[in-house]
Amino acid sequence: MNNSFVNTARLLGAGLRALLVLTLVTGVIYPLVVTGIAQGLFSNKANGSETKADGKVVGSSLIGQSYTLPLKKGQDAPDPDLTWFQGRPANGLGSNSVNTRYKLILSGATNLAADNKVLVKQVEDAKAAVIKDNSVPGYTVKPSDVPADAVTSSGSGLDPAISPAYAELQAHRVAVKNHLPLAQVEKLVKDHTQGRTLGFIGEPQVNVLELNIALKDLTAKP
Repeated sequence: MNNSFVNTARLLGAGLRALLVLTLVTGVIYPLVVTGIAQGLFSNKANGSETKADGKVVGSSLIGQSYTLPLKKGQDAPDPDLTWFQGRPANGLGSNSVNTRYKLILSGATNLAADNKVLVKQVEDAKAAVIKDNSVPGYTVKPSDVPADAVTSSGSGLDPAISPAYAELQAHRVAVKNHLPLAQVEKLVKDHTQGRTLGFIGEPQVNVLELNIALKDLTAKP
């Protein structure tokens, strides 16, 4: 038998064995180990930081949701459902145009300059809406009361949290719309306010989905 043929066959055999071993290690064993560790130690994060209510998954603590009324004929965008706490504006990079089965926005910042006319109008319109929507009998929102996160979207456009100041501003309206004592709603906000990470990283925040789940539970009580 030709020596070169034998050497080639040996090299091919060695290469095939190496391929099979690497496939087994990197394609089977390693993913199983990593998945097992993630599920064992970080189950909630590994599964998408799911938020549950009434035993069902209702969202993720990492992604903001919209609380709106059904779209009316002739409307381009639905009105907010003012019985619920509202999150930050979700401008993102526009609407999803590929998988139209789901109405999603594309995550990302608008990248508009501070003096851009489009951004300025968005902020002015959002501020006017916040003042109008949250001014209720006995409580009038002043322009100086409106925090920045109430009129601007986050870098992702999908921020799940708002500042305590914005949550407290909405508490009066939520209390009136749900026929609840203001003190109860303000306590909900306080109970769901998360402090800075490790005491110094980031800012205090309130997860809107978790806050609204607690509000739903409160309104369901006899």
